[in-house]
Amino acid sequence: MNSAMVALLALSSTWSLVTSLSVSAVTLRKPARAGDVPSVSVLKPLCGADPSLFENLRSFFEQDHPSFQLVFGAQNPKDPALEVVNALRQLYPQVDVAVVVHDFAEGLNPKVRNLRGMLGHAKHELLLISDSNVKAGSRYLLEACAEKVADPRVGLVTNLFVGVGGNTLGAAIERVQLAGFVAGGAATPSLLGHAAVIGKSMLIHRRELEAIGGLEAVKDVLAEDYVIGQRLEAAGFRVAIAPTVLSNVVGELSLRALVERHARWAMMRRRLCPAAFYLEPLTNPLLLLPLAFAALGNLAFVWLLTTWFIRDVLSTIALNKRSAPQAQGDSSVWALIVSPLRDLAMMVAWSSALFARHVSWRGTRLRVGRSTTLSPVNSHRRATHARVQV
Repeated sequence: MNSAMVALLALSSTWSLVTSLSVSAVTLRKPARAGDVPSVSVLKPLCGADPSLFENLRSFFEQDHPSFQLVFGAQNPKDPALEVVNALRQLYPQVDVAVVVHDFAEGLNPKVRNLRGMLGHAKHELLLISDSNVKAGSRYLLEACAEKVADPRVGLVTNLFVGVGGNTLGAAIERVQLAGFVAGGAATPSLLGHAAVIGKSMLIHRRELEAIGGLEAVKDVLAEDYVIGQRLEAAGFRVAIAPTVLSNVVGELSLRALVERHARWAMMRRRLCPAAFYLEPLTNPLLLLPLAFAALGNLAFVWLLTTWFIRDVLSTIALNKRSAPQAQGDSSVWALIVSPLRDLAMMVAWSSALFARHVSWRGTRLRVGRSTTLSPVNSHRRATHARVQV
């Protein structure tokens, strides 16, 4: 029994070490040499305006890339985010901007639905899909495009993120979760040659997107980013993670909202890769503390602190080194303080996902099937396709 306990603790420690080293390997790598980079259209789906939206979007108006277009899309003509975009257009008249207000209604994934309404207004063949809560350094576009053209085998370029902002306890836990579990979970499989895509930043050529069925292929999929990566891998391409670290602006996240968000993501992982999902408790050292006491005695506390340090603190340090100075995440000491709270919150989220089959997304209740395929709880669906450009 004691040897089995030690084996479980060793697996947990190994996972923390490998994922932390993977994050460091990604962020320490030198960016691809820029050279001549192609023009790129940035697709920014919008839905509402939080206090950070102006600065988030402003960072894209200030990119060093020599030729880029910003395409903003909203499905509500009264969306307050449109006022933010219009204010930025006046400040940066030299930037090529398209604002699209549309009523494209086909598909159950609202983000993909918005993107499909925007796609026809993108001028360039290289497309970058970016969420509205992302803040980027000025060389982000340049380095992402250089990564894409440097290797013809690369079908998609994504990035790691460091969490910033928010003064609530939920926001603090979210920042640690992004630096440890999320960054490590993305970096490790990609370094091993498997697709791991973070949908907040996806650079892809139009021809490669069309080769895997286009956005239409993921219109009814909850984890559209993961499925796009898997389809590209099946088509013979690989996913690259650029060393540029972006900022994920967290906002004032409550504990309840935090747990609900991660319960939804955990359910997605259960539908995408059940075996990995059921092994996730091994990534939670606080949950394994009773085993550590039984196997190691008082040294269990040393093991616990060391594992937290490796998983959360080292990853936070690595991400901060490659993020913009004005947009760095937590200090290493703060990350260690929040680590036990992160473990408690993720225990609740993981447990909640064990039997969950539905999500509520923007007022619509949906059933989540295998590979996160969505189906309506009731069969009532709209089917209009009108689009209008402003």
